[in-house]
Amino acid sequence: MAGLEPLYASARAAISRPQDALLCGVHWELVRHGYRCLGAGDQPGPDERKSELLPDGWQANKELYTLRYKSTDDSRELLLKAIMVEDSMILNVMDRSSQKVADVTLTVADYINPEHLDDFHKVYKNTEELKTRIASGIIAPFGAPTEKAKKEPQAEKKDPAFPRDYDPLRVPPRQPAGAREPSWPSPTGPFAVGVEDLDPFRGRGGGMIADPLRSGIPWPGLDPSAGLPSRLPPGAVPPGARFDPFGPLGANTAGPNPDHLPPQGYEDVFM
Repeated sequence: MAGLEPLYASARAAISRPQDALLCGVHWELVRHGYRCLGAGDQPGPDERKSELLPDGWQANKELYTLRYKSTDDSRELLLKAIMVEDSMILNVMDRSSQKVADVTLTVADYINPEHLDDFHKVYKNTEELKTRIASGIIAPFGAPTEKAKKEPQAEKKDPAFPRDYDPLRVPPRQPAGAREPSWPSPTGPFAVGVEDLDPFRGRGGGMIADPLRSGIPWPGLDPSAGLPSRLPPGAVPPGARFDPFGPLGANTAGPNPDHLPPQGYEDVFM
């Protein structure tokens, strides 16, 4: 019954009979299920506003209580009449738009201690049963109103470990955006063979497989990345790639082509 205590305190001056306390509990259950009170009586008054409090004059007639309620989503308006018949309170509720009616009968002595009207902590009893009776007899037939919750668009969660445009299916770039192109080691250096196998994070170097450019034989002025006249266009060989030149490299090329030399023991038929 959380929230009923301040309501009971605000209405305590008007509570003089057990049925007043019971109606106060019924009113709070309607509020708790999404309804607000417009006022007392069958007809609306001037400047009415929805409120969680009981309106002025709600207890004027101890035999017939009449209250009007409106849902928080403005989908329905209820007219509540609580009629006292001997020791029982008959709750009659009508939806004004659909004319649908629901009712429930409560025995006042089952839920109110008449000798403790001044003490909120002792005046109510069997509160769970009271809430169940009101929910099943009044709230359920009309359906609980839906709160108008404004949903703010949630920002898409990003993993800080990955950049904003991270795509696991995209081929990663050769170097980070904005980074300078690394200085590649000379592909013609004879001591570059195997460098990348020893330190793969160092940059492009030679692997364990030697190629003619790293065989120690001088090739003056040879730059495979610049292309070969009448054979390869510029850029056909990536910088630092292993490259086995084919054909004569020029009219003034000194020494035989290593690819044209026969293997050792070629003339030995018993090899």
